[in-house]
Amino acid sequence: MKFQYSPPKNQPISTDDLIADLKLVAKKLNTKKLSQSLYVANSGKYNISTIVRRFGTWNKAIQKIGLIPGNISNYSDEELFENILNIWQHKGKQPVRRDLDSELSKISQGPYNRRFNSWSITIKNFIEYADDRDIKSIKNSSADTSTKKTSRDPSLRLRFKVLKRDNFSCVQCGASPAKNPAVLLHIDHIKPWSKGGETEIPNLQTLCQNCNLGKSNLE
Repeated sequence: MKFQYSPPKNQPISTDDLIADLKLVAKKLNTKKLSQSLYVANSGKYNISTIVRRFGTWNKAIQKIGLIPGNISNYSDEELFENILNIWQHKGKQPVRRDLDSELSKISQGPYNRRFNSWSITIKNFIEYADDRDIKSIKNSSADTSTKKTSRDPSLRLRFKVLKRDNFSCVQCGASPAKNPAVLLHIDHIKPWSKGGETEIPNLQTLCQNCNLGKSNLE
């Protein structure tokens, strides 16, 4: 007679076990967006309530394994517009609704529909948010640079305007995420921040990560 160990039915489930099964189902489906219904329909081993109790929410569990959470209803306008900017940057042109279902998007269609009712209204609000009227240009290039007028990091508005002006491409080598998804674009200070440069459109340019790292703090 061969003896075999059988764990008790009420044995606690470890966090590692939960994570491993979530990853297994996501890999099986080849998806970066794993919903509760997909998990259950594709032979997830554990009860949804067990996962939620362990991680706090389903979305926190999904984020724990590096996937994109869904069904978040409390995104701020800044977060919604940041996602649009990321898609626009990678496409090199205005996103369309179906782009929200692609790997480029970290947010699904639902939050946009709830906030703006339609995709056309969403885009109009984004454009209005990034309008030129909200961007101040340098008025006096000879002004005292010892006192900073702007913060070091450009806002979403500024980043969008600079990226759009530079055709969502590196101004030095021409690299663009629209041609090569691996390309990362940075907003660079032409006159370095450390040398008195301000965070304003005339002093900003688009550089790919390689060109930006090579430039360092040189003018």
